[in-house]
Amino acid sequence: MIMEEVLAGVNKGTLLPLMEEFYTIQGEGFHKGTAAYFVRIGGCDVGCHWCDVKESWDAATHPPTAIESIVANAAHYSDTIVITGGEPLTWDMGPLTTALKAKNLKIHIETSGAYPLTGKWDWICLSPKKNKLPEGEIYSRAHELKVIVYNKHDLIFAQEQAALVHSNCILYLQPEWSVREKMIPIIVDFVMQNPQWKISLQTHKYLNIP
Repeated sequence: MIMEEVLAGVNKGTLLPLMEEFYTIQGEGFHKGTAAYFVRIGGCDVGCHWCDVKESWDAATHPPTAIESIVANAAHYSDTIVITGGEPLTWDMGPLTTALKAKNLKIHIETSGAYPLTGKWDWICLSPKKNKLPEGEIYSRAHELKVIVYNKHDLIFAQEQAALVHSNCILYLQPEWSVREKMIPIIVDFVMQNPQWKISLQTHKYLNIP
């Protein structure tokens, strides 16, 4: 495939920079403990210093992959597909979600919301970041808000973000893994004082699974 065709396919969302895909147990948020097929799309300019998949940032290092291949692999393993990154909304998710829906699959996305929402989703996990805030529409569409807590100021940020989502959005605070021992007691106290929030843990790391 010549470079012009590749670029055109990426721009249209029919090719996506695929970093990895794997069948595992969802470790975080509302669906924790359930089986799902994860599709990790490369490319992210949000730049969280604590990101544990920084190798996903540079889209050019991940092969442009036909969405037909992604869908075929996903449908073989599970009826629940989680699209993550990187930042998947860097790219047009419409063609991928249309193809997945044609297979009657449930489609979830984990996103910072830093780019406009594209695609059709059964579940939207919005995990906003201070240095590149979400686009407006996603606040009204998110099913869960998951704020990563690295320091105490992140609790203030979490409250600011919670004020922007709809009333049925489930609110989660998740300690950043490298400071979890320090932040968990602070998060526990906060949730006890603000019981509209719940605690999310990266249970897959405790279970030592991908």
